[in-house]
Amino acid sequence: MDLTKDEMLERAKKPAEEAVKLHRYYQGKMQTVPKCCIRDVSDFAIWYTPGVAEPCKEIKKNPDLAYEFTNKGNTIAVVTDGTRVLGLGDIGPEAGLPVMEGKCMLFKYLGGVDAVAICLDTKDPDKFIETVKNLTPAFGGINLEDIAQPKCFYILDELRKDCKIPVWHDDQQGTAAVNLAGLYSGLKITGKRIEDIKVGFFGCGAANVATIRILISAGVDPKNILIADSRGVLHPDRTDLEDVKYDVKRHLAQLTNPQGISGGPEKVFEGADAVFCYTKPGPDVVKKEWVAKMAKDAMLFACANPVPEIWPWEAKEAGARIVATGRSDFPNQINNSLIFPAVFRGTLDVRASVITDEMCIAAAKTLSECAEKIGMSEEYLIPTMDRTWVYPEVAASVGVKAIEQGVAKLTASRDDLVKMAEERIKAAQETTKLLMKEGLIKSL
Repeated sequence: MDLTKDEMLERAKKPAEEAVKLHRYYQGKMQTVPKCCIRDVSDFAIWYTPGVAEPCKEIKKNPDLAYEFTNKGNTIAVVTDGTRVLGLGDIGPEAGLPVMEGKCMLFKYLGGVDAVAICLDTKDPDKFIETVKNLTPAFGGINLEDIAQPKCFYILDELRKDCKIPVWHDDQQGTAAVNLAGLYSGLKITGKRIEDIKVGFFGCGAANVATIRILISAGVDPKNILIADSRGVLHPDRTDLEDVKYDVKRHLAQLTNPQGISGGPEKVFEGADAVFCYTKPGPDVVKKEWVAKMAKDAMLFACANPVPEIWPWEAKEAGARIVATGRSDFPNQINNSLIFPAVFRGTLDVRASVITDEMCIAAAKTLSECAEKIGMSEEYLIPTMDRTWVYPEVAASVGVKAIEQGVAKLTASRDDLVKMAEERIKAAQETTKLLMKEGLIKSL
């Protein structure tokens, strides 16, 4: 039964209303529990002193043994400075902690990846970089999260240069990969070709910048791209882009928009086959009249959190054929939670040293292919998070691509990688179910 606009608005408010109550009740979302057998206290002589000295000595001789003797190979750090949390902006490290804990929960439940939330009390990018580098011996990977731009680009580039473990910025690479997955599906539905489409970007932050790069790598012609930031369309004659902190924007202004189009954000919608919006929480940030100027069978990705730039039903009324948002309570959730658990699962399982663009593209293709198996439609571009069988498939694609590219230390067949991921994810989910069944996680 179709809901009225008022009913849809009422439903959209409920997650926020429940969140405060439940966060206070559980006092957070994550805890630490042992993964080894503890038959009685005599086992502490094995797991701790004096027995623990022996694996320590082995690791001293060969540091790679840390992956065999500890949980390093399945543990990542989720690191933020709290300067751009969701659509809330610079709310600080403490206020960002619920988001980081939530990220860790999704990593574990959907990817079987152990993740630790680390919120740093510094806005200095060099101090941030130094701290993360010093943390790497304890982790198998680093997930950067909710860092303001432009420093997020600098931080990612510097850490990827020097760290021996994979470092990625989920707001860049994760969001870009899931956007590409949604686009792949949309193209299959509309019958358009990636090399022909005109693509607009409203917002020039980390998410859209990374999406532009990934889409170009996947086949979108940069000459068919138009980008608008808060001051209007990017073009080479914008004098305000001369400041060094706008290096990324200046590069994009030179790479795209060969016609030199200028004007406000409404320009990126005109004749566009797809527009990606990552600006500020809506509604009414994107106007219906802008959407009405898009091409036939247009796709609109309105992904600001917690409220999209335009309500999806309004975008549909304006003429968009396919509308996606970042919310799980609307059709077509385009959210990096559908990508990052599987990408890290696949990365860790082959012990890749980096997460490449090609690995992200492989994840996007597989996610779209999984939607086809389920029954792709205008309101089902990519699988929803409850389709847990999808995560091992995506993880395996990432692992296979890492092996093909020569960035993996371990090799395995695709079937073996699927099986490994299935076992890890099943263990994580069954553990949660068991704790709930036994009353150790209480229901409210």
